[in-house]
Amino acid sequence: MNSTASPLRIRDFRYFWIARLTTTLAQTSMVVIIGYQVYDIARGTLHMSLKDAAFQLGMIGVAQFLPLALLTLVVGWIADRIDRRWIARGALALEAGCATALAYLTATGAISLPWLFSIAALLGVARAFASPALSALAPNLVPKAILPSAIALSSIAWQGGSILGPAIGGYLYASGHGLPYTVSAALFGVAFLCLMMVRPVPRPPMSAAPPWVQMIDGLRYVRQNRLVLGAISLDLFAVLLGGATAMLPVYARDILHAGPQGLGDLRAAPALGAAVTALYFAFRPLKTNVGVKMLAAVAVFGAATIVFGLSRWMPLSLLALTVLGSADMLSVYVRQSLIQLYTPDEMRGRVGAVSTLFVSGSNELGEAESGFLAALIGPVIAVVGGGIGAIAITLLWVRLFPQLKNARTFDPPETALANAVLQEKPA
Repeated sequence: MNSTASPLRIRDFRYFWIARLTTTLAQTSMVVIIGYQVYDIARGTLHMSLKDAAFQLGMIGVAQFLPLALLTLVVGWIADRIDRRWIARGALALEAGCATALAYLTATGAISLPWLFSIAALLGVARAFASPALSALAPNLVPKAILPSAIALSSIAWQGGSILGPAIGGYLYASGHGLPYTVSAALFGVAFLCLMMVRPVPRPPMSAAPPWVQMIDGLRYVRQNRLVLGAISLDLFAVLLGGATAMLPVYARDILHAGPQGLGDLRAAPALGAAVTALYFAFRPLKTNVGVKMLAAVAVFGAATIVFGLSRWMPLSLLALTVLGSADMLSVYVRQSLIQLYTPDEMRGRVGAVSTLFVSGSNELGEAESGFLAALIGPVIAVVGGGIGAIAITLLWVRLFPQLKNARTFDPPETALANAVLQEKPA
């Protein structure tokens, strides 16, 4: 197949892409409303102080992260051993059930902190299974010639959904408190149906080693591949420190005094930046100096976090979040492409599980870190300090992982060498 052909012309990949997008929209829409409800109940119903309520936001991040941390090695091995489509379908069914329960509890006024924490933990279990299965499934659906484009589109669906989802959740919550969960349940249903339409794919061969050895192989591969390790860990520490989005309920309610509608606006701003960047890459994909551009994007992410943390003017806050979303989209696009292309298919489930652990560590633990730090020193200092930390991590990673800045293209070294030899041959 022509390397310039769009993966969206392939039937199974179209269904996968829709499932990926709708799943991420539903997941992130639910997460932001769970956070807002936790904070609102803590402040309004339980009359906690701002710092104590921020601590509850940190704990909700822990509740979502712990199942993932405990299950990482197991779910990665399962994703390389069992039909990845059925793993993802089962996880979607569990998430749809969680969304339905939250919609009912919210509509009847029975929602409480114990319910929110319990369901957040179940969502963590579902995501632990879904993420590596979906990320490893994408490369099986398209010919190798257009695999980079498929990875980019899959990354765009995930990142676009992860930023658009919270914005949609905020707007829906302003219209009706149970509405975001109802819409999320419907989106999970659409994703489930789309994955049911994906035809069987060949499963990679597995070694005859004992299961526990195979599970550890994923960690060993990431540790030995310096480029993959550098890309994954850069996202972990940069987003772990620069977790401004975790504090958006605090900023919307008590700093910018914008309420639920303002929360939707704040969540929409990164979505706008990410959407514009994703649209640009859809027509003009990156081809050169991809590693340097990823590092620069993370530094910009940190700078935008600092501006947002200091701002008290809504237009400036929205602009900072827009830049933050654009930089995050660029970073994720490069990172996911490098990881998938540098990982053999028989390892993608296990490496994907490790990547999911790191990504969720940066997201859920980033929320926890921001919440705990805000409880100690206040939300503004926590956000600004996190932005400074993200920039410092980028500078440190330039020295620790020179493979990142030396990554010129998305081609693995042997592929890049073969392409160079072909280009040097006379016509």
